Amino acid sequence: MQSLNTAQLNFGNESLLILNFALAIIMFGVALGISLNDFKELAKNPKAVILGVVSQFLLLPLCTFLLVLILKPEPSIALGMILVAACPGGNISNFMTHLAKGNSALSISLTAIASVSAILMTPLNFQFYASQYAPTAELLKSININPSDLLDILILILGIPLILGMWLRHQNEKLAKQLSNLLKPLSIIIFLLFVILAIAKNVDVFTQYIHHVLTIGIVHNLMALLLGFLLAKLFALSVRDRRCLSIETGIQNSGLGLVIVFSFFADLGGMAIMVAFWGIWHVVSGLGLALHWSKT
Repeated sequence: MQSLNTAQLNFGNESLLILNFALAIIMFGVALGISLNDFKELAKNPKAVILGVVSQFLLLPLCTFLLVLILKPEPSIALGMILVAACPGGNISNFMTHLAKGNSALSISLTAIASVSAILMTPLNFQFYASQYAPTAELLKSININPSDLLDILILILGIPLILGMWLRHQNEKLAKQLSNLLKPLSIIIFLLFVILAIAKNVDVFTQYIHHVLTIGIVHNLMALLLGFLLAKLFALSVRDRRCLSIETGIQNSGLGLVIVFSFFADLGGMAIMVAFWGIWHVVSGLGLALHWSKT
């Protein structure tokens, strides 16, 4: 029986290209709903925006690292946790915030800022925290990652779709809104489909090891949701802002995480299982929480 840390995954170059293209289309759809005016929310509501960025890019990776130190999971699972925490907010966070009666304008602004910031912050956070934990640092030594290759993927999946989507909205707002309304509901379906595709191509590995990540993944996601909410409450933000920060921190772009895993870490089965489980579970937990808040 192969070790969880050395379980090799099969995804194939063609499937990986489809995954990259699908995620770029999703991000393009998200960008269609973003305008330069959304960045002005920083001036109108600076405290909430700053706290949202701090929660997502500083506190979540730090708290995830502390959780790794406490739980001491398998090194490949720990790498998956660190990678998820280093990714920007998920593409469905705007929809969930709206459903939860949260601050949708703040959610859109945080999505815009996070998408731009992630091009640098995702590799920095991942590399920093993965190198601080001895077992994950050892795994990284066995994998030759060219930072420029990782940056290329982030620019391709996040940077270019963001620029094109915002440009189209600026040129033809009516068309952009129509495309955005079409792509938004499809984003959840597309995301779940390529998570299912990843699992289907590696069903033996997933069924053999999924029990290793169930509790850890749920605890990790619960921590992220609570982190955003409690930080907002600590700084006396409104109820709508608290709900927004909770969802923005707890809903991560695990699709981007899967692209990174299959591009650079195909020999680490535990890492992919952790990221894929988060991708499914955060939809369940996020929608459940949003539906609960929608009734209050």
